[in-house]
Amino acid sequence: MSIKKELLFHLIEDMKEELFSLSSYIHSNPELGNQEYKAVEAITAILSSNGFEVESGIAGLETAFKARFTKGTGGPTIGILCEYDALKNLGHGCGHNLQPSVALGAAISLSKLEETPPFTIEVFGTPAEETTSGKIPLTERGYFDHLDIALMMHAGDRTTVDGRSLALDSFEFVFEGKESHAAVAPENGISALDGVLMTFNGIEYLREHVRSDVRIHGIITDGGIAPNIVPGRSAAKFAVRASDRPYLNHVSERVLNVARGAALATGTKVEIIRHKSLENKLNVQTLNDTLLENAKLIGADNITPPRERTGSTDFSIVTHRVPGACIRTAFVPIGTSNHTKEWVQASNSPEGNKAIMTAAKIIGSTCLDIIYSKELLEKIKQDYLVEKENQKNLVVN
Repeated sequence: MSIKKELLFHLIEDMKEELFSLSSYIHSNPELGNQEYKAVEAITAILSSNGFEVESGIAGLETAFKARFTKGTGGPTIGILCEYDALKNLGHGCGHNLQPSVALGAAISLSKLEETPPFTIEVFGTPAEETTSGKIPLTERGYFDHLDIALMMHAGDRTTVDGRSLALDSFEFVFEGKESHAAVAPENGISALDGVLMTFNGIEYLREHVRSDVRIHGIITDGGIAPNIVPGRSAAKFAVRASDRPYLNHVSERVLNVARGAALATGTKVEIIRHKSLENKLNVQTLNDTLLENAKLIGADNITPPRERTGSTDFSIVTHRVPGACIRTAFVPIGTSNHTKEWVQASNSPEGNKAIMTAAKIIGSTCLDIIYSKELLEKIKQDYLVEKENQKNLVVN
């Protein structure tokens, strides 16, 4: 282990009580997406007091921020992203309260190192990961485009990197029919619920003719008023996922056609509302390997290869602008699902605090590797360009 990394780890250890206190405070004050005012105030206060230049309310989001520290002239610019929103009626069942402490532990300790090559560290607060995805407007407005590397941490049941993620389209289908008494005059009614149910049935038939990586799942959000009233309005929400954007576009269009066909078949009208679209994550193996090498260096718990099954993440859209990677850090037993009470409890526990220290050291030491090695940074960028080109060449079979 290099002397600089040893110094970095000592600096992170020196901050541990402040980092644990911040995490516990956010955990005890769970806030939904775009309402994380207490979390942002606490996070930015610590950054400001440590010499970071803070810009709040960026990209038109009240609870988004950017904090910047520059040492010298030139050198790489590394972004460390953190989330802090909670889940409705559950709290921090995804461990987002840990992320700000990890980002601050890595960034502030790097800023305190002496006699290093030039670099810039930027901490980004990205709200509403669970709902509207604050990274979307931040990305669209170019807040990450100047970065050389983007890094973040997420809690997990093992220590690993995100090998991949699924591209996502989310839709709402609102069907309109005509109300009537279901017993006295059913012939005068047009059931909007029939349009919804036929959409579900059509999607079931579609499942047989898509790739195995595709996921389509939906719920009925409005099924009518009463059994004896022909529903004049009915609605459903669907999420459609696939391992790459080109194929997802193909599948999503087929899903939309199912809804359109259901409207035609039932005599209803359908309004199609697109809510959120995310990309599949672009992976840079060199960057992932660097994170895992540093995880091994510090003896992180339960280091494993990337998980085979995965979901979607708004961090994926960042990776379509700059090389990015996320280190998953173990803090619950393997097999424990997130969005559960078990995760809520673990997020404010000795295991959660250990994950903070582990992830801060992994990200901090990875930043040091990049700061000290122009060759490593160049290799990461070259691999990233290859990955982007491979993505462009994907075709729908």
